[in-house]
Amino acid sequence: MLDGITPDPDKIYPINGIKTLTYVKPALTNPNIIVGDFTYFGDVDFEKHVTHHYNFNGDKLIIGKFCQIAAGVEFVMNGANHQMNAVTTFPFYIFEGWDQAVPPKSEMPLKGDTVIGNDVWIGQNVTILPGVHINDGAIIGLNSVVASDIPPYTIAAGNPAKEIKKRFDDELIALLLKLRWWDLSINEINALIPILTCSDLHRVKDFIKNMLREQNKL
Repeated sequence: MLDGITPDPDKIYPINGIKTLTYVKPALTNPNIIVGDFTYFGDVDFEKHVTHHYNFNGDKLIIGKFCQIAAGVEFVMNGANHQMNAVTTFPFYIFEGWDQAVPPKSEMPLKGDTVIGNDVWIGQNVTILPGVHINDGAIIGLNSVVASDIPPYTIAAGNPAKEIKKRFDDELIALLLKLRWWDLSINEINALIPILTCSDLHRVKDFIKNMLREQNKL
């Protein structure tokens, strides 16, 4: 370990002397927000950036490990959706004094949980709409509005966000999805850093193939 320090996923401020970047998981209080180890946010008070997250909808925000979430990112949850199969879209049931019970879920345009995979990089001021799935290794360009699912290891940007290109060829993507390096131990990940940060993708591919063969996964 560098300087004898072991990475600690339960430390809110993981960079000594910097209070403007936080690991998300140890700061959470809402049980409907589930975040994996070492995912960081380029700001403080992550939960303030998860909006319209009402208990009566029961939806969850689920984020994997080692994600990189820039400042200004907003996760808009299902409570922002209004009933659109009736004459008015006004949500009387939210406000005091109106004679409307919370509509059954079958009457509401609920889109399910919002799910972010592992090792996903989300650029500054991105807005992620309800029910979206952003898969492992994807990159979302700054100021994008993500309204539909993003495949693994894909770069997407725009409003609405569209696929720009895949980061790697299909073979390397498949190998990375089998490897699932983010599920390894800290010691194993530390040993893999020269490969995880290597720009020689042919070398990376060969290394992962050999590693998966040794594990009988290929």
